[in-house]
Amino acid sequence: MGEPAAGEDEAAFQARHAAYPDELIRDLLRRVKVIAMVGASANWNRPSYFAMKYLQEKGYRVIPVNPREAGKTVLGEVVQASLKDIPVAIDMVDCFRASAAIEPIAQEAIAIGAKVLWMQLGVRNDAAARHAEAAGLTTIMNRCPKIEYGRLSGEISWLGVTSKVISSRRQKKV
Repeated sequence: MGEPAAGEDEAAFQARHAAYPDELIRDLLRRVKVIAMVGASANWNRPSYFAMKYLQEKGYRVIPVNPREAGKTVLGEVVQASLKDIPVAIDMVDCFRASAAIEPIAQEAIAIGAKVLWMQLGVRNDAAARHAEAAGLTTIMNRCPKIEYGRLSGEISWLGVTSKVISSRRQKKV
């Protein structure tokens, strides 16, 4: 999902972004170490706060990016005003912003040398994805890394989310 195939048509692009192979998601989550979370909130009951906390607990360094909260501390990390203000290399830019706001974020992700542009659930911007992919970034749209991590690690399945069977018993690992 890095650079688009030469001459890729609209149907091929849409198909490539309709369903991501588990191997791709698993590989990204293994390689990524530092995540910039654009749109992160200091409000404990916002989805971005839960996602940040979960990903930190899984060993990722998550740096919040939110110009309205710049300088504050969220979950032990200083909130940055923009991606370019982050003093360390970023592997993944995780976007908790509306689809219409993604293009400038993609441009900034390219400028800082990020490897992955990840758009959260309900967020899709094909133009931004094409731009990022043309610059060599892997793009994921309409997915949550927290949910994907839980699903691929088996943490979610014992709750019945992927097995379609709700049980209070954990499944035995094979």
